[in-house]
Amino acid sequence: MSAPSSSPDRPRKRRPYARRLPIAERREQLLDAALAVIVSDGYDRVSIDAIAKRADVARAVVYSAFGDLNALLTALLDRQQARAFDRLLRTVPDMDALRDPAAFVAEAVRRMGAMLEQDPDTWRLILLTPGNTPTVVRDRIEADRERFRRRVEAWISRVLADGGDPRLDPQVLAHALVACAEHFGRIALTDPDRFTADRLIGQAQVILGVIRPAR
Repeated sequence: MSAPSSSPDRPRKRRPYARRLPIAERREQLLDAALAVIVSDGYDRVSIDAIAKRADVARAVVYSAFGDLNALLTALLDRQQARAFDRLLRTVPDMDALRDPAAFVAEAVRRMGAMLEQDPDTWRLILLTPGNTPTVVRDRIEADRERFRRRVEAWISRVLADGGDPRLDPQVLAHALVACAEHFGRIALTDPDRFTADRLIGQAQVILGVIRPAR
């Protein structure tokens, strides 16, 4: 005699119940869930279903907050871009700190380390860009990179105008310094035990010393 296909006493699986949240808080929760899916599974696996499952809510909650997947991902891109660029700018100490170049570099590297520690998922997507990253995301990352390079170039120009070596080219140096900073960021994310903040500070001080030797 075959067993019954289902038992009347077996409890039915309930759909996730989403506690009511203010819409702004709900959207932040869903954006965090989408970011977690992308970091763990890649852009190819992100979907309304995957986001709902990660946030432990029903699909309808996601749709009611954003309408569709494209709107959600656009909002995520806007949020992460704004956060990343704002935090990146805060890694550069005030220009008055240039009176002590060694302290200036040490503070900048420490701030960068704190930035990576506070939001490693965002910086992994920026500095360790997955191969399946959509073109629109790559374009935004490159646009922010160029914006930051222009800020660094302006900063170098101000330094050189205050007694630096006139043979130094601010534009070339800006490309070099941003490339070094990105590489330091990658190894800080992937091998933090071997590439400590103190070790990075030592090398960054040598690099910046070429631009403005200690007085």
